[in-house]
Amino acid sequence: MAPRDYGQWCGITRALELVGERWALLIIRDLLVGPRRYGELAGGLPRIPSNVLAARLKELQAAGILRRVPRSRVVVYELTPFGRELEPVVLALGAWGFKAMDEPREEQVVTPDALTMTLRTAFRPQVALELPATSYATRLGPAELLVRVDGPTLHVTRGDGPVDLAFAAGPGLRRLISGELAPDRAIATGEIEVLRGRGDLLARFATTFHLAA
Repeated sequence: MAPRDYGQWCGITRALELVGERWALLIIRDLLVGPRRYGELAGGLPRIPSNVLAARLKELQAAGILRRVPRSRVVVYELTPFGRELEPVVLALGAWGFKAMDEPREEQVVTPDALTMTLRTAFRPQVALELPATSYATRLGPAELLVRVDGPTLHVTRGDGPVDLAFAAGPGLRRLISGELAPDRAIATGEIEVLRGRGDLLARFATTFHLAA
C-alpha cells in the first residue's frame, strides 16, 4: 500500500497515506477527466519523473483507487468506483486552491485536463438550469476545449467544433471566472479574444462558471 505511515488511526490520516504522496492527486485529477495511457499521463504531467509516475500508479492500483484495463490493443489506467469517490474532494480542493492563485509564472503550463477540471470546479448547475443551452470553444495556451452546457449538464471535450462562442484567453480567464474582470472589459482590453460567434455570450459564460477568489 502507500509507503508513508503516519502512525495515527484516523480517516484523514488514512486518506493521506493513500493519496498524499507527491503527484498522486494530480494523477487522480487527470483520470477524473477520463482513462489515460501511461504516455498520456506522462504528457499531462511534464515534470513528473518516469520512475515516480510508475511508483504512484502501482501504489494507487494496490490501494484499489485505479486499475489497468486493456483497450484496443493498449493498456489504459482508469479510476475504480472507489477512486471516483474522490471527485468531490478534488473539486473542493481546487476551489480552495483557486483562492490562493496568483498570476502564472513563466514556466507554468496549463494542460487540457487541468483546464477541464477547473471548469468542472467552477460550473454552477443551478445557474445554468435557468439559461439557454450554449456551446463554447475555449483556448488557453495549448489547451483547446469544447464546452457544452445544457441546463445542469456540462460536457467538456478536447478539440473544436460548432459553437455559439469561441474565444482565446490568457491569465485573464482566472480573473473572469473569479468575477474580478467584467466580460465586456475583458474583451475591450484584449485579455479575452473573441475568435468567432457572439461576444456578448461571454457574460453568460462568466455567469455559468464562477469561483470566488
